[in-house]
Amino acid sequence: MKRITAIIVSLLMAVGALSAQELSNFAWGRKPVLSPEIQNDSVTFRLKADYATVVKLSGSWMPNPWGDTIDMTRGENNVWEVTIPLPEPEIYTYNFVADGVSVNDPQNVMVQRDGSRYLSMLLVDGERTENYKSAEQRGTISHPWYDSKILGINRRLTVYTPYGYETNPKAKYPVLYLLHGAGGDEEAWLSMGRMAQILDNLIEKGLAKPMIVVMPNGNPNQQAAQTFGLPTTEYDWRNPENRNLYVKSLVEEIVPFIEKNYRTVAKKSHRAIAGLSMGGGHTIAASGMYPDTFDYICPLSMGAHKSDELSAQLQGIKKAGYKLYWLACGNTDFLFDQANELDEALTENGLEHTYYVSEGGHVWANWRLYLNTFAPLLFK
Repeated sequence: MKRITAIIVSLLMAVGALSAQELSNFAWGRKPVLSPEIQNDSVTFRLKADYATVVKLSGSWMPNPWGDTIDMTRGENNVWEVTIPLPEPEIYTYNFVADGVSVNDPQNVMVQRDGSRYLSMLLVDGERTENYKSAEQRGTISHPWYDSKILGINRRLTVYTPYGYETNPKAKYPVLYLLHGAGGDEEAWLSMGRMAQILDNLIEKGLAKPMIVVMPNGNPNQQAAQTFGLPTTEYDWRNPENRNLYVKSLVEEIVPFIEKNYRTVAKKSHRAIAGLSMGGGHTIAASGMYPDTFDYICPLSMGAHKSDELSAQLQGIKKAGYKLYWLACGNTDFLFDQANELDEALTENGLEHTYYVSEGGHVWANWRLYLNTFAPLLFK
């Protein structure tokens, strides 16, 4: 019996060892491939590709991230590499193109998901990225589901509760509703936007009020992010009756759900709404259609054409009162003209506001910057 037991234990150990071998890709005896490797003012990228004939590097720091590439050179043991000057402090994404096929960096565990794409990540240290790294005091991420009668499906949310939420059961918090853009989902701000790291750092440093952050899925035909593999519903985007169904669900279903299930201060003065691109459009619509709901309004990389409807909504916001209207856009963003038009409409309708114009275009580098900038202004 003891011998049988010993054999079974040995087999289990062998299986465990095999699993470890699989995880390490049988790399015993090989020189490890280090990528990316940052050294002073340069960074080196490497990819082991035994059978590739041409390998290139593509990165978001390049002038044209969708088309520009840099040739890599084959070295010892078929390890391709290239060294470039270290970009300015920021978070960048990159990938390799081996014989025309896009591949992520297998040596880099830092990845970001942008919709249906996974991309390797490069974080360059500096003042701008100081709040993009993990803080000592970290909040909690949860993913509750709510039933939407308006959209007719069960839907997933991402909710951030600040450090101390669990240990201070009597404390109540203000809420920021943070909306993603087209192609994103309820995890976009968490992955690409570094929302949790930014809020953790700002709160830890005393620069922002502790707050709950709610990130819904802004695609009304989706139950959750595509990674769940759940079926989508039929949704006619061209039907005028469907135009603001998601906005209606946001205000009439998500806000009450959060205030029922989380310790919030259920007052207009303790609610903020912000969103990028499509989410900026949702922000403009929600604040205009429901002027008594949000005291802090922050559309990012989005604007609106002047119209009687827009003027009426802005007058409604003005009459209801608000504490902050914070508009932001990059000076090379394809929606810059539209943002300028909204800025003009706000001025013409007598709404005090801030118009923050940054360098660059319709990119996550700007949206992280905006969150890092406007979050300290909320709930003051």
